[in-house]
Amino acid sequence: MHDFLAESVYMGVMLTLGTYCIGIWMKKVSGWTLMNPLLVSIVLSIGFLCATGTSYESYAKGADVISYLLTPATVCLAVPLYEQIEHLKRNYYAVTLGIVAGVLSSMLSILGMVLLLGMDHQAYVTLLPKSITTAIGMGVSEELGGNVPVTILVIVITGITGNIFAEKFLRLIKVKEPIAKGIAIGSASHVIGTSKAMEMGQTEGAMSSLAIVTSGVLTVITASLFAQLT
Repeated sequence: MHDFLAESVYMGVMLTLGTYCIGIWMKKVSGWTLMNPLLVSIVLSIGFLCATGTSYESYAKGADVISYLLTPATVCLAVPLYEQIEHLKRNYYAVTLGIVAGVLSSMLSILGMVLLLGMDHQAYVTLLPKSITTAIGMGVSEELGGNVPVTILVIVITGITGNIFAEKFLRLIKVKEPIAKGIAIGSASHVIGTSKAMEMGQTEGAMSSLAIVTSGVLTVITASLFAQLT
């Protein structure tokens, strides 16, 4: 079948942005939480590639342009953090303990699952960076000998799950403090979850942004130690 995207290096970008805009529209029209724009974009893009017989390589050749925006976009998360710097100063110890608890909870849950299901070491180190941003998680997985493409998939799934369910879950367990909400979302579901935290409020967004960076650094430091446990 004809490789539709091979003819233009820009078609990958157009497909990605187009399907994401469709996702935004679908969520706005339906009002359904499950209509996450990123999830919709992924499903529609995969469907398009399969329907047209387009290779992933052809798609990635154009879509990789978007990847260059990942780093500056992540850096921009420092803006809401700066605006809420006084909250951080007043709650320094609580914020620090919350982020550390989030990182340890993520890794211990993976360790428990691996031991319970009898998964091998490669699967274990592949899943360890599930709650940190993709740019850092890829490096951690590769360094530990994990399957990097699977790590990326797990990170995306974790982020989308947090984006969809975090607010409802926090309401269910009666967490009302904005700082606690932000730290929980950022340390559990990185950038994708943080986009939901920003919708919830400035404080939630700022604390979630802080949790992304700090959780990433702590995971890089501790992942090698946890990797030796299996």
